[in-house]
Formats: sequence, structure tokens, C-alpha cells
Amino acid sequence: MKIVSSVAAMQRLALKWRRAGTRVALVPTMGYLHDGHLSLVKRARQAVGQAGLVVASIYINPTQFGPKEDLAKYPRDLPRDTQLCQTAGVDVLFTPDNAEMYPGKAEGAYSTFVVEESLAQGMEGASRPTHFCGVTTVVAKLFNLVLPEVAVFGQKDYQQAAVLQRMTEDLNFPIKLIIAPTLRADDGLALSSRNQYLNAEERAQATILFHALEASKLAVKSKPVAAARLKADLQEFLTAAPLARLDYLEFFDPLTLQPVSKVQRGHQMALAVFFGKTRLIDNARL
Repeated sequence: MKIVSSVAAMQRLALKWRRAGTRVALVPTMGYLHDGHLSLVKRARQAVGQAGLVVASIYINPTQFGPKEDLAKYPRDLPRDTQLCQTAGVDVLFTPDNAEMYPGKAEGAYSTFVVEESLAQGMEGASRPTHFCGVTTVVAKLFNLVLPEVAVFGQKDYQQAAVLQRMTEDLNFPIKLIIAPTLRADDGLALSSRNQYLNAEERAQATILFHALEASKLAVKSKPVAAARLKADLQEFLTAAPLARLDYLEFFDPLTLQPVSKVQRGHQMALAVFFGKTRLIDNARL
């Protein structure tokens, strides 16, 4: 496995691969890898085959964190992540730093950002107003640096995947996005780098997110239900986990991400819940 930390070096490699006609798949991550990330690597390999190349990036992107969020505390373990990538069959690990990705930003020399103005407005966009601008900007930069044919993202960040799909289409990136299923622990909790923040009691109660998704599927299995009623029922349901503090709970059209007044099978549900200072998100198709 080759490790690249320079933007210029990454661009040279990408152009070399393009000239040679080599298929390239990109798996962008912020590190502190878990089995969910490794499943994305596996899916990337399936997409390009053994003759293609899988590039994983590890970069904790500061522009997608708000001023009171956990950028400074975000878990980091590059040696461990490097070993996991090598074992998983990653061909190139791209590990740039802030100076490479946003040169001169502190001095005002960097000032270009990518903004998606429709799908990014609600849910995560409402709770974290600057988040998606940071996400779309860094992913657009990674697309330009790696020049992949395929990019793989996880379905756990459903709104993010939708925003990035729209950005890819609107900006004419010749890239196929693959959205891979959410991986879960045996008790249903979606795998996330932030799960390690949870203490034992918080971790036990965090499964309430998964149970809320399952309860919603059951509620609309036979007939549509008014969204307001279902939200009220689920807010009551969440009180079974005393440490849970709801940030948002939404039912929406899976394509437009617009809220629906009546919830039925085929609609999407997403929620964000705090356990202490740790904010977890999850979603499901109903």
C-alpha cells in the first residue's frame, strides 16, 4: 500500500492512472476506522475489480465542524487506521493535512467553497448550518485530486449521501456514487467513530435509535400514519432511554428530502439524538 500526503503527488498519480485507463474507486473517511468503513473498501474493490485501484482518504475536515463541535476531540489513530487499510486491501492511502487541503486559509488566501442549496437545508443542515458546505467542498476537492470513476459512501449519513449525489450531478463530475448499507452492532446500533465517546450506560441506551426506527416501520406497515402523531408517539418512546435528548426526528420523501404530513411505507426516517455530549444519527427506509 502506498501512502500519499501531498496534494501534488496525489494529482500526479491520478493523472497517471487516467492516462493508463486504470479504474479508480475512492473511499473518503475521517479516520478512526471501524468495520463500516472497511465494508466501504470492500464495496469499492468490487466496483473496480482486482485490476483497478482503491484509494482511501483519511482527513478530518475542519470546515464541516461548527465552532462548538468536537473537532479538537475527534478520535484519531493514524497508525491503527493505516494497518486496517493495508489489511483491507487499500492500494493508496491519501492523508493530507490542513495546509495541503486549505492552503493559506488562516490568512484569507483560501476562500472558495461549494454550496448545495436544496437538499442540505433541513435536518443536519438545520442543526449544523455550516456542515454541508464543508462536506461538499472537501469531497469536490477529493474528486478533483483522485479523479475516481467510483466513490463509495455509507447510507448511515443518508442526507449527506443525497447532497453529494446532487452535487456530483450538478457539477458534472463523471463519477458514480455507490451508497453502501449501514453496518450495525449486534444490538442494532449503527457503527460510528463517535460511538467510542459513549460511556457504558450511554452505550446501552443508545440502541433506542435502532428501536425507534423499527417501531416506525411497524407503525406504517399496514396503513399511512399522520407524521405529527407518529412523531409524538416516538418522542414518548424515546423517554425509555432517560439519557437520550432528541435533536430532530423527521419523516421525508427519500428523493426530495421534503417532510411528509402522512408517513407510509417507502418514506424515509432520520433522527439525531444526544447522549451526554455525544450526538448520534441514524435513518431507515420505512
